[in-house]
Amino acid sequence: MNISLTRTFSTSLLGLLAVCLLVACQPEEAAPLMPFPLLMEVPEGFPDIPYPEDNAFTEARWQLGKQLFFDPIMSVDASISCASCHKPELAFSDDKAFSPGVAQRPGTRNSPSLANVAYHPYYTREGGVPTLEMQVLVPIQEHNEFDFNILLIAERLRADSTYYQMALDAYEREPDPYVITRALACFERSLISGNSAYDQYERGEKNLSPSVLRGKELFFSDRTQCSSCHAGFNFTNYAFANNGLYTNYEDLGRFRLTGEEQDRATYKVPSLRNIDLTAPYMHDGSLATLEAVIDHYNSGGKDHPNKSPLVQPLLLNEQEKEDLVAFLQSLSDSFFTENPIFKNN
Repeated sequence: MNISLTRTFSTSLLGLLAVCLLVACQPEEAAPLMPFPLLMEVPEGFPDIPYPEDNAFTEARWQLGKQLFFDPIMSVDASISCASCHKPELAFSDDKAFSPGVAQRPGTRNSPSLANVAYHPYYTREGGVPTLEMQVLVPIQEHNEFDFNILLIAERLRADSTYYQMALDAYEREPDPYVITRALACFERSLISGNSAYDQYERGEKNLSPSVLRGKELFFSDRTQCSSCHAGFNFTNYAFANNGLYTNYEDLGRFRLTGEEQDRATYKVPSLRNIDLTAPYMHDGSLATLEAVIDHYNSGGKDHPNKSPLVQPLLLNEQEKEDLVAFLQSLSDSFFTENPIFKNN
């Protein structure tokens, strides 16, 4: 090979290497992000996620919603965020009876898990909010939570160039209440939990211990009637009930919304998915452990005019109580705790 050919070949090779290095060093923004096909996948046995016509799922909307969810910019003094009370490692619940709001003001109800919140037909424990898009307005304006105004939040976001561009990318409009409510709802609809040990067992992928299987049989039995209220793929019928926790309640429950006596001290039946991660329990976080919850139902609860007739003494022995707890523990899903896409980054 003569010198000129050698130089030509060397130049071509160097050029090819330069192109390869240039391509390799390019940011990966053009490639689709891995989580999104997974996030849009519905677990076996689950219905389709009900997206509103004006809030279809997109990456840009999810990213904006996630950013807002973890950002204390949502509270009046920029001290707390949605994630302060709904922690990913706790299935988007909290480990306190009442989560503190701005200025450390105590909350008034235990923070529920947001797992599978996409499927709820209404929101808050009295069911007074009809859509997930509207739900965020409650903590925003609550004095003991964010104590703020969504119009003022929108002003803050418009002053932030990153948020301004994200809003344009997601909804083709500047940050405003429409964008804020819909982006947060889009993110929260992705919090799907359907891969617990119980789910894997139902799909024939995993064996459960004898204790869990005994607890499962008890749970679905006519003797306990647990599944009368905690039914279906999400282990709730979304009805409103009183479970005899107290004789007299400080919290009026659904009565606060309807003013009807039959709704006094009744609350939306919670999902039992991830319940092992979401202690303490009940609307006021008054029961610290699953064992205490089982003891409560085993006792038949306290007398109250609106107590559900399904809540009766169960007469469970110690082994049966342990088996029920073991079954409830099998309903926990590691998807949120192990998946880095749900961390604040």
